[in-house]
Amino acid sequence: MLTRQGWLVGIGAGALLLMGRVLGLVELFALGIVATALLVGAVLLVSAARLELEVGRTVHPARVHVGTSSRVDLTIRNLRATGTPVLSLRDPVSGTRGADLLVSPLGRGERTVAAYRLPTDRRGLVHIGPLQVVVGDPFGLTSLATVAAPTVALTVYPHIDQIDPLPYTTGHDPLAGARQPNSLGRTGEDFYALRPYLVGDDLRRIHWPSSARHDELLVRQNELPWQGRTTVLLDVRKAAHSGDSLEVAVSAAASIVAATARRNDLIRLVTTAGTDSDFAPGSDHVEAIMEHLAVVPAAPTGSLRRSIEMLSRRSTGGALVVLVAEVPADDLRATVHLKSRYGSLTIVHIDRSAWDPGAAVGPPPEVPALRVTRETPFAVTWNAHVRTSTRRGRASIVAAR
Repeated sequence: MLTRQGWLVGIGAGALLLMGRVLGLVELFALGIVATALLVGAVLLVSAARLELEVGRTVHPARVHVGTSSRVDLTIRNLRATGTPVLSLRDPVSGTRGADLLVSPLGRGERTVAAYRLPTDRRGLVHIGPLQVVVGDPFGLTSLATVAAPTVALTVYPHIDQIDPLPYTTGHDPLAGARQPNSLGRTGEDFYALRPYLVGDDLRRIHWPSSARHDELLVRQNELPWQGRTTVLLDVRKAAHSGDSLEVAVSAAASIVAATARRNDLIRLVTTAGTDSDFAPGSDHVEAIMEHLAVVPAAPTGSLRRSIEMLSRRSTGGALVVLVAEVPADDLRATVHLKSRYGSLTIVHIDRSAWDPGAAVGPPPEVPALRVTRETPFAVTWNAHVRTSTRRGRASIVAAR
């Protein structure tokens, strides 16, 4: 209950009383009594304070990408019959000194609002709270803290670059992500499947019985959909990264996921730490991948070679993107062999030497990979590769005709 200043006043009061008694100086003894009385009065004043507050706290938005603003909105309302003293709000925020706000006295039923911004410069979880309402005396000798709101968390997703999705490849599943494909033709058209509702769909095509059963709006798919598949293999081994190379790799993976989701394709995330999201339709699956990428750490264990072997056994066609940093040349060569199991293979090499001068520079020359450095960032390298691949694909079609 005593603040640092209160403890100093208490120690000083004791010293004055002792010196006044030992030296026989009435003045020192009187000063000690005054300091003691001041301290006791401050304690009684704070102890007598009875607060009846309605406190609300909202994090908006609760999920953001790196660099996107998020803030905490606070509302405080006085419910007691008399006014409140000056209130201090303390809200701890992980990675910072927290937020300290002062609220002027509130009359009966009076309400006030306050807000502060949260740090979003790094991916991860930002823990906020518990929020404390602190009442103190005018001299700052004592304080009484009451918890007004529990601990909550802000999820900061990785940074997203605006990149182009990979071109369609062989091995795409035209019914991937659809629920219960069939051809009943109940409406006079070929009824192939039910799929999640997308903004812009005709509301008359919503299948209400199935939507109620799955607790999600489902739309009748009356024509054969075309849905691509992309698998992303992310190397998160601690031995492969240094400095910000892991952050660059995670941001690149999140950018590929976002670009694939914009085209309503299926996405699968695999990491060398053993994570495998598999394929699933809907925005919930994409959000779950982003949640994992927000907190994925540099793993002390894991094997790129085992992940490659697993993908070669469980090939699902479509596109495969491999994001690596410093890896043995043999592992990179083994990665190239996956091209025969997938429609396309893209290796993105995060050049660790850009952050660690002692690391090897670039991939082996015989391994076709997109090299990412400080001077050639991921978005520029990726978009140039995708646009070149798209032009080549169109030229091949023209030549075949």
